[in-house]
Amino acid sequence: MRIISGDFKGRRLKAVPGTGTRPTSDKIRESIFNVIGPFFEGGRSLDLYGGSGALSIEALSRGVEQATIVDAEPKAIETIKENIQTFDVVDRVEVFRNDAYRALKALRKREIRFRYVFLDPPYRKQKIAKEIEFLVEHHLLESQALIVAEHDAKLRLPEQIGTCKMHKHEQYNSTTAVTIFVNEDERTMTHE
Repeated sequence: MRIISGDFKGRRLKAVPGTGTRPTSDKIRESIFNVIGPFFEGGRSLDLYGGSGALSIEALSRGVEQATIVDAEPKAIETIKENIQTFDVVDRVEVFRNDAYRALKALRKREIRFRYVFLDPPYRKQKIAKEIEFLVEHHLLESQALIVAEHDAKLRLPEQIGTCKMHKHEQYNSTTAVTIFVNEDERTMTHE
Protein backbone atom coordinates (compact mmCIF):
# COMPACT_ATOMS: atom_id res chain seq x y z
CA MET A 1 0.00 0.00 0.00
CA ARG A 2 1.23 3.44 -0.90
CA ILE A 3 0.01 7.01 -0.44
CA ILE A 4 -1.36 8.04 -3.81
CA SER A 5 -1.10 11.83 -3.82
CA GLY A 6 -0.13 14.93 -1.86
CA ASP A 7 2.75 15.57 0.55
CA PHE A 8 3.44 11.86 1.16
CA LYS A 9 2.91 10.66 -2.41
CA GLY A 10 4.55 7.32 -3.17
CA ARG A 11 5.49 6.53 0.43
CA ARG A 12 4.68 3.04 1.70
CA LEU A 13 2.23 2.24 4.47
CA LYS A 14 2.53 -0.74 6.77
CA ALA A 15 -0.49 -3.08 6.50
CA VAL A 16 -2.19 -4.66 9.50
CA PRO A 17 -0.73 -8.17 9.93
CA GLY A 18 -3.05 -11.17 9.56
CA THR A 19 -6.31 -11.52 7.68
CA GLY A 20 -8.66 -9.83 10.16
CA THR A 21 -8.48 -6.44 8.42
CA ARG A 22 -9.48 -5.86 4.80
CA PRO A 23 -7.51 -2.90 3.46
CA THR A 24 -9.04 -0.49 0.94
CA SER A 25 -7.22 -1.09 -2.33
CA ASP A 26 -5.11 1.74 -3.76
CA LYS A 27 -7.45 1.87 -6.77
CA ILE A 28 -10.57 2.35 -4.62
CA ARG A 29 -8.77 4.84 -2.36
CA GLU A 30 -7.72 6.87 -5.41
CA SER A 31 -11.28 6.81 -6.76
CA ILE A 32 -12.69 7.96 -3.37
CA PHE A 33 -10.31 10.91 -3.14
CA ASN A 34 -10.96 11.93 -6.76
CA VAL A 35 -14.63 12.30 -5.81
CA ILE A 36 -14.26 14.03 -2.42
CA GLY A 37 -11.08 16.02 -3.10
CA PRO A 38 -8.71 15.47 -4.56
CA PHE A 39 -7.08 18.05 -2.25
CA PHE A 40 -8.35 19.76 0.89
CA GLU A 41 -7.91 23.02 2.75
CA GLY A 42 -7.83 21.95 6.38
CA GLY A 43 -10.72 20.39 8.22
CA ARG A 44 -10.95 17.41 10.50
CA SER A 45 -11.54 13.79 9.51
CA LEU A 46 -12.90 10.80 11.42
CA ASP A 47 -12.20 7.17 10.54
CA LEU A 48 -14.29 4.80 12.68
CA TYR A 49 -12.67 1.61 11.35
CA GLY A 50 -9.07 2.74 10.95
CA GLY A 51 -7.33 -0.48 9.95
CA SER A 52 -3.82 0.66 8.98
CA GLY A 53 -4.83 4.35 9.04
CA ALA A 54 -4.40 4.55 5.24
CA LEU A 55 -7.54 6.63 4.53
CA SER A 56 -6.67 9.17 7.23
CA ILE A 57 -3.01 9.44 6.25
CA GLU A 58 -4.06 9.87 2.61
CA ALA A 59 -6.43 12.66 3.74
CA LEU A 60 -3.64 14.34 5.75
CA SER A 61 -1.30 14.02 2.76
CA ARG A 62 -3.89 15.91 0.69
CA GLY A 63 -4.43 18.77 3.14
CA VAL A 64 -6.75 17.68 5.95
CA GLU A 65 -5.50 19.34 9.17
CA GLN A 66 -6.46 16.85 11.92
CA ALA A 67 -7.55 13.20 11.93
CA THR A 68 -9.25 11.01 14.52
CA ILE A 69 -8.76 7.28 13.94
CA VAL A 70 -10.69 4.59 15.80
CA ASP A 71 -10.29 0.83 15.71
CA ALA A 72 -11.20 -1.94 18.12
CA GLU A 73 -8.41 -4.34 17.10
CA PRO A 74 -5.08 -4.17 18.99
CA LYS A 75 -3.06 -5.12 15.85
CA ALA A 76 -4.73 -2.31 13.91
CA ILE A 77 -4.01 0.25 16.66
CA GLU A 78 -0.36 -0.84 16.74
CA THR A 79 -0.13 -0.50 12.94
CA ILE A 80 -1.83 2.93 12.95
CA LYS A 81 0.61 4.19 15.59
CA GLU A 82 3.59 2.89 13.58
CA ASN A 83 2.29 4.50 10.38
CA ILE A 84 1.62 7.91 11.93
CA GLN A 85 5.13 7.87 13.44
CA THR A 86 6.67 6.90 10.08
CA PHE A 87 4.80 9.77 8.40
CA ASP A 88 5.60 12.17 11.27
CA VAL A 89 1.95 13.17 11.82
CA VAL A 90 1.59 12.10 15.48
CA ASP A 91 0.72 15.69 16.47
CA ARG A 92 -2.12 15.78 13.88
CA VAL A 93 -3.75 12.43 14.72
CA GLU A 94 -5.75 11.14 17.69
CA VAL A 95 -5.92 7.35 17.92
CA PHE A 96 -8.57 5.53 19.98
CA ARG A 97 -8.83 1.82 20.64
CA ASN A 98 -12.57 1.41 20.93
CA ASP A 99 -15.57 0.11 19.05
CA ALA A 100 -17.27 2.59 16.74
CA TYR A 101 -20.36 3.20 18.87
CA ARG A 102 -18.43 3.87 22.10
CA ALA A 103 -16.08 6.16 20.19
CA LEU A 104 -19.03 8.14 18.78
CA LYS A 105 -20.50 8.55 22.27
CA ALA A 106 -17.14 9.84 23.56
CA LEU A 107 -16.74 12.25 20.62
CA ARG A 108 -20.27 13.61 21.15
CA LYS A 109 -19.23 14.83 24.62
CA ARG A 110 -16.29 16.76 23.15
CA GLU A 111 -18.48 18.72 20.71
CA ILE A 112 -16.12 18.19 17.77
CA ARG A 113 -17.43 18.52 14.23
CA PHE A 114 -15.96 16.62 11.30
CA ARG A 115 -15.71 17.65 7.66
CA TYR A 116 -14.82 14.14 6.39
CA VAL A 117 -15.93 10.77 7.80
CA PHE A 118 -14.70 7.36 6.63
CA LEU A 119 -16.78 4.26 7.42
CA ASP A 120 -15.24 0.99 6.27
CA PRO A 121 -16.51 -1.60 8.75
CA PRO A 122 -15.98 -5.35 8.48
CA TYR A 123 -18.73 -6.40 6.06
CA ARG A 124 -20.31 -8.75 8.57
CA LYS A 125 -20.66 -5.93 11.13
CA GLN A 126 -22.07 -3.13 9.00
CA LYS A 127 -24.17 -0.55 10.86
CA ILE A 128 -23.47 2.31 8.48
CA ALA A 129 -26.97 3.86 8.42
CA LYS A 130 -27.14 3.85 12.24
CA GLU A 131 -23.68 5.42 12.51
CA ILE A 132 -24.62 8.18 10.06
CA GLU A 133 -27.87 8.78 12.00
CA PHE A 134 -25.82 9.16 15.20
CA LEU A 135 -23.40 11.62 13.53
CA VAL A 136 -26.37 13.71 12.33
CA GLU A 137 -28.44 13.58 15.54
CA HIS A 138 -25.50 14.57 17.73
CA HIS A 139 -24.23 17.35 15.44
CA LEU A 140 -20.84 15.73 14.80
CA LEU A 141 -20.81 16.89 11.17
CA GLU A 142 -20.01 20.24 9.61
CA SER A 143 -22.43 21.58 7.03
CA GLN A 144 -21.48 19.98 3.67
CA ALA A 145 -19.45 17.30 5.46
CA LEU A 146 -18.70 14.26 3.30
CA ILE A 147 -19.22 10.71 4.55
CA VAL A 148 -17.49 7.93 2.64
CA ALA A 149 -18.88 4.43 3.31
CA GLU A 150 -17.12 1.41 1.85
CA HIS A 151 -19.41 -1.59 2.13
CA ASP A 152 -20.52 -4.95 0.83
CA ALA A 153 -21.80 -4.56 -2.73
CA LYS A 154 -25.05 -6.32 -1.71
CA LEU A 155 -25.87 -3.61 0.85
CA ARG A 156 -28.21 -0.87 -0.36
CA LEU A 157 -28.06 2.27 1.74
CA PRO A 158 -30.99 4.74 1.80
CA GLU A 159 -30.87 7.80 -0.50
CA GLN A 160 -31.16 10.01 2.58
CA ILE A 161 -30.19 9.50 6.23
CA GLY A 162 -31.24 12.46 8.37
CA THR A 163 -29.73 15.56 6.74
CA CYS A 164 -27.24 13.45 4.75
CA LYS A 165 -28.08 12.87 1.12
CA MET A 166 -26.49 10.28 -1.16
CA HIS A 167 -24.03 12.06 -3.44
CA LYS A 168 -22.54 9.09 -5.30
CA HIS A 169 -22.72 5.30 -5.31
CA GLU A 170 -20.18 3.16 -7.13
CA GLN A 171 -19.71 -0.60 -7.25
CA TYR A 172 -16.08 -1.61 -7.82
CA ASN A 173 -16.32 -5.39 -8.04
CA SER A 174 -18.60 -8.22 -6.96
CA THR A 175 -17.90 -7.58 -3.28
CA THR A 176 -17.13 -3.87 -2.81
CA ALA A 177 -19.15 -0.68 -3.22
CA VAL A 178 -18.63 2.87 -2.01
CA THR A 179 -21.44 5.28 -1.17
CA ILE A 180 -20.71 8.94 -0.47
CA PHE A 181 -23.13 11.16 1.44
CA VAL A 182 -23.12 14.92 1.91
CA ASN A 183 -24.54 16.61 5.01
CA GLU A 184 -27.01 19.19 3.72
CA ASP A 185 -27.86 20.66 7.11
CA GLU A 186 -27.10 24.35 6.61
CA ARG A 187 -27.74 25.09 10.29
CA THR A 188 -24.70 23.11 11.43
CA MET A 189 -22.08 25.68 12.22
CA THR A 190 -18.63 24.96 10.84
CA HIS A 191 -15.65 25.00 13.18
CA GLU A 192 -12.17 25.57 11.90
